[in-house]
Amino acid sequence: MRLLVLACSGLITTSVANAVDYRGDVTAESWAYAHEGAQAQSSANVALRLRADLWHRWNDNRDTFTLSPFFRIDNNDSERSHADLRDAYWIHAGDHDAWRTGYHQVFWGVTEGSHLIDIINQTDAVESLDGEQKLGQPMINLAIEDDAHLLDLFILTGARERTFPGQDGRLRMPLVVNTDAARFESSKEEHRIDLAARWQFSRRGLRAGISGFSGTAREPELMADVDPSRLVYGAGGVPVGFQPGYQPTLTPFYPVIRQLGLDAQLTRGDLLLKLEAVHRTGYAQEYHSTNAGIEYTQVGVFGTNIDIGWLAEYLHDSRNAKATTPFEHDILIGWRFAFNNTASSELLASVIVDDQSSEHLISIEGSHRLSDKLKVALEIRHVGQTRPPQSAFDFVMQPDMHYKLRPLADDDFLRLEASWFF
Repeated sequence: MRLLVLACSGLITTSVANAVDYRGDVTAESWAYAHEGAQAQSSANVALRLRADLWHRWNDNRDTFTLSPFFRIDNNDSERSHADLRDAYWIHAGDHDAWRTGYHQVFWGVTEGSHLIDIINQTDAVESLDGEQKLGQPMINLAIEDDAHLLDLFILTGARERTFPGQDGRLRMPLVVNTDAARFESSKEEHRIDLAARWQFSRRGLRAGISGFSGTAREPELMADVDPSRLVYGAGGVPVGFQPGYQPTLTPFYPVIRQLGLDAQLTRGDLLLKLEAVHRTGYAQEYHSTNAGIEYTQVGVFGTNIDIGWLAEYLHDSRNAKATTPFEHDILIGWRFAFNNTASSELLASVIVDDQSSEHLISIEGSHRLSDKLKVALEIRHVGQTRPPQSAFDFVMQPDMHYKLRPLADDDFLRLEASWFF
């Protein structure tokens, strides 16, 4: 990382004299939770973040260097205060191909409820609940385009570890994840070279892709690290709790996996049909996951400028109760509002419901521009029909495999943010 930062600094210094284009934003966030956290965390929080994008072009725009630093300062959670290079790469574009080298963010996916095939970048899990914020990934990428075909080949030079909330953070499990103790299946640990590829076909309203990945999993398995000497034993030598002041932790373990993915989106007028499906093997398990649905857009409802998109999806994971995701047999219903005004106002509302337990997650996200330089945004999350959060002891000894949103039962929140663009 240090060598990359020094190299980027040198390129930026050299490029300033030749004109560097830039843009960015400074965003202030305010969080209000409906309850005190299950681990006695604060019910309010504020944070400040900065993101900038700088780029310099030369060689008749065939070569571009892009740098996108990201910084966050959080009032309560020290683990959420961090910095990252979202992008720091050079791209050379030919007539039908392009080489990209450095840190970059690559998104794969078409569905709303989850992005099953999106595996190139590591999730920045302290940023949002939906997992859509990613860390920059070091890579060498060759993209080849020919008519309706696009082939992307990736050499991923190392794996990034996932971020997790700290002791005072919200939206977390009863135990803190000890990222300093992370373990890897590969003997090369995070330095293993991973490989990925995706072929895409686009024609007549159909966009379909087949992808493959071989390397260190981006989603770690979380294993409880408990000191048996700190357990309290009852009658018959049965553990009944932890000693006062003792808190075990979760240790992330990153297995080596192989994943084959399929994504498709078919457009027929105002109707979109969407599909994401993966088959994954690794660390003595094999499973498949699917997310399929539709989105229908009503244009200019009731004679206004407002467009409403109706979303419906079904999410399935063959591991069922053993799935590491809470959405193993769930239905998503949602509505996307585009107001088509000068303020670029947007609103997305959705609910994901477990079709067996009725446990559900309600999400509302909206944004509105006050001017060319200022935008405000709103996010609301509510977990319903679940059970109260478990104690640390019960979470370790009797994990609830059916109510998987249970750790978030007290974490309903409203987040407001104001962004200033430059």
